[in-house]
Amino acid sequence: MPQLVLYRKYRPQTFAEVINQKNTIKTLANALKQGQISHAYLFAGPRGTGKTSVARLLAKALNCQNRKENNCEVCNQCESCKEINEGRSLDLIEIDAASNRGIDDIRALRENVRFPPIKSKYKVFIIDEAHQLTKEAFNALLKTLEEPPAYIVFILATTEPEKLPATILSRVERYDFKKLTLEDTIGRLKYICEQEKIKFEAEALRLIALYSEGGLRDAESLLGQISLVTNQNITKESVEGLVGAINLEKIKRFIDILNKKDKVKAIEFINKIYDDGFNLEIFNKEVIDYLRKLLLLKISPSLGEVLEKEATEEEMTTLFKQAQNWETVSLERLLRKLVEVQWQLKNSPVATLPLELFISEELI
Repeated sequence: MPQLVLYRKYRPQTFAEVINQKNTIKTLANALKQGQISHAYLFAGPRGTGKTSVARLLAKALNCQNRKENNCEVCNQCESCKEINEGRSLDLIEIDAASNRGIDDIRALRENVRFPPIKSKYKVFIIDEAHQLTKEAFNALLKTLEEPPAYIVFILATTEPEKLPATILSRVERYDFKKLTLEDTIGRLKYICEQEKIKFEAEALRLIALYSEGGLRDAESLLGQISLVTNQNITKESVEGLVGAINLEKIKRFIDILNKKDKVKAIEFINKIYDDGFNLEIFNKEVIDYLRKLLLLKISPSLGEVLEKEATEEEMTTLFKQAQNWETVSLERLLRKLVEVQWQLKNSPVATLPLELFISEELI
């Protein structure tokens, strides 16, 4: 099953299926039960956290023909729900602002607003990546948001709400979506594997969840991709091979080399993993994450509770032991520098050069 199909197949079809957005769902549910419908919403948060899925659920709830007045859940059986689920509703218009960002596109939208819904109570417009609209497009949209017809509902979704003009923000009801926890993502991946009869190693699902950084869509897409490559038998090695992930032992070894200030071994290590085909951006990112864990433990061992959701018991034991070999000020200095290196790796004419310079300058 292709990875995109996996993601679509397991898209939430009811509010109860949405993961880790309890406050948002509770507030929307209460508004629906009480009939307090806003003419414009803003769904803001990291990618893959369910903004578009919840937007479609809200559109379904507004037009579900069988939804009770004191309930928020949709039936998924009426014609309106089926049309939205199948992507053929004429009263739900989805716009990708990344490719339809100009004033002419918004003018076309404003023209569309003039016409009432064909079959439904509400005509719903979902504008994805809304922050990518041009200044002129925002000005044109503002006029529509100021006095929309009663049958119109706008839902703006964005990963960068700070880029929206204050005039737009003042006219929308805002909901902030949170990144999924590691446990939530792993739990969802496990559920999908069980439903699809995909064999898996627990550590493999954990690596997928870590790599997706709280984005469920990315995690589900990667799961589908790896299941195709591995003939539905997902192992830790198959995940590492596909995403270029570096196993924990390699990271630990590199951290030890940094602590010993061995420039030659550090540079040899970087070039070896690069020659082995590992992505240095991913490697550097994992080194940053590891050093961050050590820093938190140096600040206070009690902060280990923060890290327990991100690491196994065995890994925590290793982290506590390794943290004893570091000074807080050294960890802080390395982390600041490696964050700079992360940006340099994207544009370096020589792939290994930013890390080599870091090693040469920092290991004094």
